[in-house]
Amino acid sequence: MSNEALLLVIITFPFLGSLLAAFLPSTARNAAAALAGTIALVGTLLTALLYSSVADGAVVRSEIEWLPSLGLNLLIRIDGLSWIFSTLVLGIGALVVLYARYYMSPADPVPRFFSFLLAFMGSMLGLVLSGNLVQLAFFWELTSLFSFLLIGYWHHNRTARDAARMALIATAAGGLCLLIGILVIGMIVGSYDLDQVLASGDLIRSSDLYVPALILILIGAFTKSAQFPFHFWLPHAMAAPTPVSAYLHSATLVKAGVFLLMRLWPALAGTDAWYFIVSSAGLATLLVGAWSAIFQQDLKGLLAYSTISHLGLITLLLGLGSPLGAVAAIFHAVNHATFKASLFMAGGIIDHEAGTRDLRRLSGLYRYMPITATLAMVAAAAMAGVPLLNGFLSKEMFLSASLEEHSGTVLDQLLPLIATLASAFSVLYSFRFIHQTFFGPAPTDLPREPGEAPPWMRVPIEILVLACLLVGMLPSATIGPFLATAVRSVMGEDMPTYSLAVWHGFNRPLLMSVTALVLGSIGYLAFRDALNRREGAPLIRHLKGRKIFEAGLAVVVSAARGLERLLGTRRLQPQLRLLVLVAFIAGLLPFLRLGYSLGGMEGTIVDPGFAVIWMIGGACAIGAAWQAKYHRLAALILTGGAGLVSCISFLWLSAPDLALTQLLVETVTTVLLLLGLRWLPKQLPESWPEGRTPFAVRRRRAFDLAIAIAAGIGMTLIAYAVMTRTLPNSISRFFVERAYPDAGGTNVVNVILVDFRAFDTLGEITVLAIVGLTVFSLLRRFRPAPESLGVPEQQLHQDALDEAREGRNVGDTLANYLLVPSVIMEWLFPVILVFAIYLWIRGHDMPGGGFAAGIALSIALIVQYMAAGTRRVEARLRVQPARWIGYGMLLAALTGAGAWLFDRPFLTSHFSYLDIPLLGRMPVASALLFDLAVFLLVVGATALVLIALAHQSIRRPFVPPVRPAPLEGEG
Repeated sequence: MSNEALLLVIITFPFLGSLLAAFLPSTARNAAAALAGTIALVGTLLTALLYSSVADGAVVRSEIEWLPSLGLNLLIRIDGLSWIFSTLVLGIGALVVLYARYYMSPADPVPRFFSFLLAFMGSMLGLVLSGNLVQLAFFWELTSLFSFLLIGYWHHNRTARDAARMALIATAAGGLCLLIGILVIGMIVGSYDLDQVLASGDLIRSSDLYVPALILILIGAFTKSAQFPFHFWLPHAMAAPTPVSAYLHSATLVKAGVFLLMRLWPALAGTDAWYFIVSSAGLATLLVGAWSAIFQQDLKGLLAYSTISHLGLITLLLGLGSPLGAVAAIFHAVNHATFKASLFMAGGIIDHEAGTRDLRRLSGLYRYMPITATLAMVAAAAMAGVPLLNGFLSKEMFLSASLEEHSGTVLDQLLPLIATLASAFSVLYSFRFIHQTFFGPAPTDLPREPGEAPPWMRVPIEILVLACLLVGMLPSATIGPFLATAVRSVMGEDMPTYSLAVWHGFNRPLLMSVTALVLGSIGYLAFRDALNRREGAPLIRHLKGRKIFEAGLAVVVSAARGLERLLGTRRLQPQLRLLVLVAFIAGLLPFLRLGYSLGGMEGTIVDPGFAVIWMIGGACAIGAAWQAKYHRLAALILTGGAGLVSCISFLWLSAPDLALTQLLVETVTTVLLLLGLRWLPKQLPESWPEGRTPFAVRRRRAFDLAIAIAAGIGMTLIAYAVMTRTLPNSISRFFVERAYPDAGGTNVVNVILVDFRAFDTLGEITVLAIVGLTVFSLLRRFRPAPESLGVPEQQLHQDALDEAREGRNVGDTLANYLLVPSVIMEWLFPVILVFAIYLWIRGHDMPGGGFAAGIALSIALIVQYMAAGTRRVEARLRVQPARWIGYGMLLAALTGAGAWLFDRPFLTSHFSYLDIPLLGRMPVASALLFDLAVFLLVVGATALVLIALAHQSIRRPFVPPVRPAPLEGEG
């Protein structure tokens, strides 16, 4: 298998595994864990196979055409830096999967957890392996989305929901800034290709747009990596299950920001703006995180703030702009992932076995879980920077970088002192974590009797702790080659001189390290009792990120409501007036400013029959507007009459495809509107004093009439101007001439939808899916108030009880009043189904297509609901519209991706001729599969809305006094 194929497998397998895990039953805990673990482990092995290809500084690229005309192709790119981060994502991901198998409760929907985890893993791989900046921004937002699902996994817990929302808002807002910054970078360079961007550092730094682009990109990186002042979301994210914390906050999510800084270091670093902004943010985060970690009483809270501190350390190193600082940043990012993941897992075992994470209640656990305690002590010592452990080496490199001269400012002179102080804080909270948890008297009031975790639950911690020891004692033989490869991918051949030796002799960095160890230990022993009594960190106790975030969110919501009051209205008419008026003005602008005029072609004589039809349509439209005040059902019927006239007009003007679609859409829309009519409040007749309509009302109606007439005149002028002139460069000529040679279809409308403009159609069906799901979600939570239905509440209760006892519903009641027997209506289903399939198959060459076929099948479902009622139809047909929508979206995506197998851009169709028995030689196009996806999605979205309306139309008591038992066969 080629390297390019390996890259595709690595990045796609987690997403495929996520889909498979989502369809597993909630009890398939072992199967979901095995699936996730296998994918992560295989991905790790495949990534290891790629090392030889990037070890000498080479880059492996796999490019798939997406939108080549815009320079936006799917580009997967791996070099030394992305290789080492991919290894962390997959390797630690595999260990987290094994740990989660024993941590998660059997009562949890574990397959859903692993589905989210695999999707996040794939998103993170997409981020670090992206060779296109726009593609990187896409995966950046995907990591925010799936981390939201993981943090809020225990959605029954309000704290978890709030934490997930906070993390999503912070990181997604930063992602929006990142996208804008990337667009600015693309404007400067003229390309979004990462290799071109990295090679254009001088061009970027000399541009007037450099500082705005830098600030926007840094906001994205700072929000994701929890840099001050955007660090507030990370401690609250500890409401997630511990496997999520161990994965997201050690090797993946929070490392995305610092990875971006490393990735763009050659293009953006080396300026005063970079030095002051990045180093200041990193320094503030380093101190605030370390100081806050000292005073935390929650074990995971301590680890969360220590994570913030170490992320600040990495950012500070990158902000210095020195090559040695960048090397130390990469090295510490790897070390931090190993010891922090093991600490989170150890903390999870403590919580799992003891039933609490409160450091004031934990004590003397070493005698109950000696193995876990030993592992945690080694990992905490690595975090503190104790010699012979990996954390010591990267910390010493950090101290060496702090001694270099960078800018000659006061910050530069104070940096060694600040670095020593921050290291002492790290020692202090590490010492506190170990001593208060595992030593001292035996605990007396724990919720559970502590004990060792299952052996396989400790294996991930043992592997990570072993890595801390091996790297700490044999750095050159273990991490050395991989670190050199990563550094070379960032700096090229201008690599700084650095040493990974365990002993460098007596020097200033060693003295600073020993000083930090001594100060941290003395500090904990001196203030141990005071730390246990204090809630919150002194000096910054009142700077609570959650309160600041919620206050800021409240300001945004208040401003939005102010704009809504200023620009919005509870009535639909003012909004429609504004919309129609703007459209009218936009239609007139070409005539008023650009000199457009009506065409010179002579018109044809209007056929009397056509004129009569349009007169009927106009009368229906006017009647619908008039009857809307008095009788909504009559208005709906008249609206359908106007739509039918439009359908006849399409036929008259030789547009059978549009006529068929219009007819089917009118049918479905009319039925859905009928179901929705009863939701509207009861209409009362207008009674004005002295029988006269107030002047304000008459003025409003006259204004509406004037706008309607003006808009109609404007559309008439535009249509007349277009149809009375020749357009030699019209794009329609291209579609007519190329429909059959390029797409194998003679139905030009359908060919445009599923071939020439298939990407637009993919976006439209995506919107349709979102609309269907949104309508269903809103309707299933809404019940019309009794007074809005014009029915006394007591009577509504009685009606609901009667219908529940008799097993009736809206469909049953409606069927009793139909003129057509229900059995005949039920027999219509297979007939309409065959008709729908016929429309789908013939759509590429004759009127029809996936959209028309989907609407036709939706009519079949509506007829069944009318004939047999909601319960019986769903029991017999097993309608699952959400799955139809999912299958449609999946098939559309797979059809588009199938073109990649033939090295063609996404959604490129292909057709050929097949000799079919009895039918002869026929063209068969791959667009037929895309049309099938449209068919499935239209049926799913329409059925979803139908089900929501039909179920909501069943009268239910608001506070039912009894709950009758379901009838036999009624679920």
